[in-house]
Amino acid sequence: QVQLVESGGGLVQAGGSLRLSCAASGRTFSSYAMGWFHQAPGKPRDFVAAISRSGGTTYYADSVKGRFTISRDNAKNTVHLQMNSLKPEDTAVYYCAAVRSLGSSEYVTEILGAYDYWGQGTQVTVSS
Repeated sequence: QVQLVESGGGLVQAGGSLRLSCAASGRTFSSYAMGWFHQAPGKPRDFVAAISRSGGTTYYADSVKGRFTISRDNAKNTVHLQMNSLKPEDTAVYYCAAVRSLGSSEYVTEILGAYDYWGQGTQVTVSS
């Protein structure tokens, strides 16, 4: 069982930055690939970024490439999402998710249904 708690959301002007954090419970954090998703009102939950359990492989949605950076610290059981050059269309609730990765240490996935555990979400609002 993994419990995930996101933090770091808030209100920011367009062009600004935010850093989201996700703290995971349990001793097996390094066994999980991690992902960030977002969901705007009335829209489906969409993939943002993912990182392998080793931290060596990352994967981004086209809409955030070059602006967002995902990273993890396995010693501290945390994963971060650095968001720069924010746009109003980035406004959404951001969710952290974990998927057990028993095979390759470089496994990542953008598939929402593959993830086993989810946090409660943190609101990000970007004003124009």
